[in-house]
Formats: sequence, structure tokens, C-alpha cells
Amino acid sequence: MTVNVQLLREGAAAPAYGSAGAAGADLHACLPQPLAIPPGQTALVPTGVAVEIPEGFAGLVFARSGLATKRNLAPANKVGVIDSDYRGEILVALHNHGGETQTVEPGERVAQLVLTPCLRADFAPVEQLSQTKRGAGGFGSTGTA
Repeated sequence: MTVNVQLLREGAAAPAYGSAGAAGADLHACLPQPLAIPPGQTALVPTGVAVEIPEGFAGLVFARSGLATKRNLAPANKVGVIDSDYRGEILVALHNHGGETQTVEPGERVAQLVLTPCLRADFAPVEQLSQTKRGAGGFGSTGTA
């Protein structure tokens, strides 16, 4: 599948897969200078790219595991969702979960983009839903006797 990418500013890099088996394409920070993110704070990190996600697909923006585990930096919303009709710049809301200020460097890989099929549903209001063994059991209710 070919996905059109528009580079919106100087220094922007198209999303790219780091290996043949990578599920996510790396998104790079498109910054004019390093960006410091204090502990507990969130910064919008521009990528300098817009993508043309095909209809019937969504783009999911996930953390890079190394950045999250080694430097406590991960998307604030955990998983960002890019709709197929969005044509603006991809911004990564990067949150510092750690106790020390972290600095994002220009060109640094800050997140990964995964394209996935996206089904649309017709939601039909009804008086009652079908019954299941679990029923309305919520958090922690599965696997209990």
C-alpha cells in the first residue's frame, strides 16, 4: 500500500520503518532546537508531516518502547488516532512520566505510526442487549469463578 506523505517544513522526515518486520513507522521530531519537557508535563512535538491515510483505515500513534522505558516519554493520550479524512500535521503529545526533565532533539524518533483497517458501525438503539455469562461485569471481572 502506498500512503502519500506531505513534508510541511524544512527538516521533516517521512515516516519510515526501522526494520523489515516493524509494525510501526517511526515519526521524527521536526524541531528548530531541542525541546525540554519537565517532569509531569506534556509538550506537543511537531513532526512536520501530514499523511493521506486511505479511507477505511486509521493511523494509530503509539509510544516508542525504548523512549518510554528508558526516558519515561510516551504519548499523553496513550494511543493517538488519526482519521482518514485528517490532512493536518501530525503532532505528538509527548508526556514526561519521569522525575527528571527530558530533552527531545531535532530529528529524534518520538513515536510510531501504525496503519490499521477501521470498521464503521451503524449504532442501533435497542431496549435490551443480548445476555452473556459475563453480563455487566466490569473491571477485573473476567477469569473469576
